[in-house]
Amino acid sequence: MRLALIAALAALATTALPAALSAETPEEKDAAASAAPARFQPDEVRSTGSVAVGGARIPYQAVAGTLVVHPKGWDDVPPRDEDGRKAAKEQAEASMFYVAYFKSGAPAAGRPITFLFNGGPGSSSIWLHMGAFGPVRVETGDAGQASAAPYRVVANDMALLDASDLVFIDAPGTGFSRVAGKDKDKAFYGVDQDIHAFARFIVQFLSKHGRWASPKYLFGESYGTMRAAGLARALQDEDVDLNGVILLSDILNWDLIPDDPQLNPGVDLPYVVSLPTYAATAWYHRRVANRPDDLESFLAEVERFATTDYALALMQGNALPAAERQAIAEKLSGYTGLPVAYLLRSNLRIEYGALQKELLLDRDLTTGTLDTRFTGWTIDPLSKVAGYDPQGSAIGAAYAGAFNDYVRGTLRYGEGRHYQTSLDVYGSWDYRHQPPGADKPLIALPNVLPDLAVAMKRNPTMKVMVNGGYFDVSTPYFAGRYELQHLPVPAALTGNIEYRYYPSGHMVYLHRPSLKALHDNVADFIRRTDNAAAK
Repeated sequence: MRLALIAALAALATTALPAALSAETPEEKDAAASAAPARFQPDEVRSTGSVAVGGARIPYQAVAGTLVVHPKGWDDVPPRDEDGRKAAKEQAEASMFYVAYFKSGAPAAGRPITFLFNGGPGSSSIWLHMGAFGPVRVETGDAGQASAAPYRVVANDMALLDASDLVFIDAPGTGFSRVAGKDKDKAFYGVDQDIHAFARFIVQFLSKHGRWASPKYLFGESYGTMRAAGLARALQDEDVDLNGVILLSDILNWDLIPDDPQLNPGVDLPYVVSLPTYAATAWYHRRVANRPDDLESFLAEVERFATTDYALALMQGNALPAAERQAIAEKLSGYTGLPVAYLLRSNLRIEYGALQKELLLDRDLTTGTLDTRFTGWTIDPLSKVAGYDPQGSAIGAAYAGAFNDYVRGTLRYGEGRHYQTSLDVYGSWDYRHQPPGADKPLIALPNVLPDLAVAMKRNPTMKVMVNGGYFDVSTPYFAGRYELQHLPVPAALTGNIEYRYYPSGHMVYLHRPSLKALHDNVADFIRRTDNAAAK
């Protein structure tokens, strides 16, 4: 996974950044139509509903629609030909789809508003919308295959409307969002391009719906946490300060992804920060020697081992004495359930995808990656790493089917349009990022910790909430904690960050008790950081 990103970055090193793109101004739209017709126009469909949360019924207005955004550097002065007439010019633009829920009768100025998005890159926000905080939720069961269609959609008593208005945003090219024009992929499919598009969307939304005075929050999941951290800084350039940033399954520093140790030797930290999640997985599937009943105390023990004896052993490389290597392998085996012989062959390093494939090999099962509580039949027993993610296979169709029915039937949007649940842009994504203080995008794995740090320094009242699942190999909870504990901020600002962890996976909300805890924690965070409410 990490090596694929390095290869992509190497290819991008010889590719120029996309040039600034131009588009027509609204005033010249009619005159320009014959030369360069507008591809997209904002639209919206409104409806009403209500949902009961905490025993109280909340009426709301739903708005499903799109806003049009342009790439960074877009020139709103239309080009002219030699005779002074407006010239046709190809331009890239994106139509970004959203669904907003506004509590009926609540004054906009004092009502918090939260912008929510999933990640990928290349994922729509269907998961947070239909699994966590929207007014309806698809029921898929816990850690197992969802039932066959028709899928069960229920009123969501964990909707976040009790604490905030909600705006679920689909990234360009996903969901009902679309991109078009010259170099459209280069214009929108990259770390900084994506951050810019979302910043422009949010600014437009605040103006369109009169929410500039509202307390403002971001909620990002997975790659969406990278987007949220970058947005916290980018929005400040648009004169937008946030009350809070909420991260779920965070990955802000991509150097922490474990690689194949044979192809990327000498980079050992990713194996250290991933080990507690490997141990949590073995604990869940009862492959831990002398398994304790309490998961959290067990993980505290593993964390101590990972950051002390294990880290020191890896740092020694080939200089590690054979007896110590054997002892570390035996300790690892006790925590992870993997055979000592396998751990010795892998040089004490468990790469991304290996534990999922090896842990239940005797039962011909592969564990999930996003949520290792899930299992599925192993596709290739002779493969080195897992060939697929059983969690995605278990719930993907249920979410897609339920949302397509809901958005067309209840929200009355999308007739004749295809909803793109996910987009295959991971391998071609532009991972270069220009952090604060750099004069150009860096050819390196992206790291947005500097962006979040600068945003916190410039707005010391902004709070950050970190959430994660113990059974998430994709973005291990301990890696997320590690990166935030290395955020370059003064000691006085470290108290602005809080951490919450759950006995679930990447999509914490799939586990019903964890969804309840997540909702209550996030709602409490918003209420505590909403300055209007505090007064």
